[in-house]
Amino acid sequence: MSGPRKSARALTLLREFESRNVTFLEADGSWPIVWDKASGVRVLDVEGRKYLDLTAAFGVAAAGHANPRVVRAGQRQMARLLHAMGDVHPHRLKGELARELSQLTFGRWGAGRGRVGSFRTSRTRATKGKTIFCNSGFEAVEAALKTALLATGKAGIIAFAGAYHGLGYGALNATHRVHFRGPFKPQLRQFCHFVPFPGPLLQAGSPFYASLPEATVQRVSMDQVEAQITDLLRCGKIGAVLVEPIQVRGGLNVPPPDFLPRLRQLCDDHEALLILDEIYTGFGRTGKWFACEHWGVVPDLICLGKALTGGFPLSACVGRAELMDSAWPPSTGEAIHTSTFLGHPVGCAMALAQLREIRSRRLVQRSARLGGLLRQSLFGLPSPSSGFRWSARGVGLLAGLEVRRTDGTPAGDKALRVVKSMLQRGFILLPEGHDSEVIGFSPPLTITAAQLRRAVRALGESLLENCTSQT
Repeated sequence: MSGPRKSARALTLLREFESRNVTFLEADGSWPIVWDKASGVRVLDVEGRKYLDLTAAFGVAAAGHANPRVVRAGQRQMARLLHAMGDVHPHRLKGELARELSQLTFGRWGAGRGRVGSFRTSRTRATKGKTIFCNSGFEAVEAALKTALLATGKAGIIAFAGAYHGLGYGALNATHRVHFRGPFKPQLRQFCHFVPFPGPLLQAGSPFYASLPEATVQRVSMDQVEAQITDLLRCGKIGAVLVEPIQVRGGLNVPPPDFLPRLRQLCDDHEALLILDEIYTGFGRTGKWFACEHWGVVPDLICLGKALTGGFPLSACVGRAELMDSAWPPSTGEAIHTSTFLGHPVGCAMALAQLREIRSRRLVQRSARLGGLLRQSLFGLPSPSSGFRWSARGVGLLAGLEVRRTDGTPAGDKALRVVKSMLQRGFILLPEGHDSEVIGFSPPLTITAAQLRRAVRALGESLLENCTSQT
């Protein structure tokens, strides 16, 4: 079967046999491509065309697609033990990975210190974490929500406008966008209270913003956000605050520098738990092992996934050991939160190999270094002649270019045209934000400086071609 026919056949099968709300199929056949192979930062489709992946497949392939050491670890484990009995008869690697995650999180953050970065909190003296393993990111969020309820006895939570925490019914309560939540409201308990995510502060020399159009500056102040959170916490029904340190699907929104520290203080003052959703931002994506480290804030619970294994469905909710022990009773033979594939042996093997790769290849440091180059390259893009403007922001190898019209309205239609144009040029990108107005970058941490420059140069050409007042 020839190349184009392979692609058409694959898409025809999806059109006929997959639920139609899953894969978007452009009528003219220009979207999507059908992946065949991926290695490092390269993707090959079934027609033999090559692409540079600037998404790491939703941030999963942090150490590169099909990283040889990670793949070998999975293959060896599949040949030795393909499946164990989750919460009944465990396998050896589950405990090893739980220990590794403890050391990477609360072990590093605590280590007997009373201070992390510039923020003091009594919660930083914990030196051990305990883990609940899950399969997908939203399940890790739901494990954290269950932990918060058991620990505090309070069902209410606070989340933020623009938040995306997954689409399972528990997590969906905290996912803000009506597009996802609206159709299912009749079946949702709606125990979540939403408050605004604070707008960025203009600061000279800010490492996170390359440029900011006036329309995006200080949309909501931190003082306003804090006042709303305080009012909700005072009612005595809120057990936790759930937040992404950087909103990814919400539009690559980086908060002002005092945001997380003030949330930490509010939670301490009102005996609420701080849950950080680092499913996208964890494991070096932002130039730190975890994004919260940019602001020196230690959570009570952290949700992890995506880059954890490099490609196998495995996620984790990690909490302070004393909190987890106080919330969850010892198992009496029937766990109250479990699943058939809990802590899958293949996923654990791949996760341990993935973490070794990130550490040994110094990919966290590489993300910080190349992230600065990426932001500055985006900042240097030529300005449009009229009608539009763009601004860059990000942390590490997590960056976005926001496209707006000169009247300040989001130009999601133009951003989507650019993303599709870039695909034809051989670059895989994704749109983010409520109106798809932000072109997102989350490439494998193994990408080179030359590859980043080539991608940004192509992006600049595509922007000028597709974002003019006449198009």
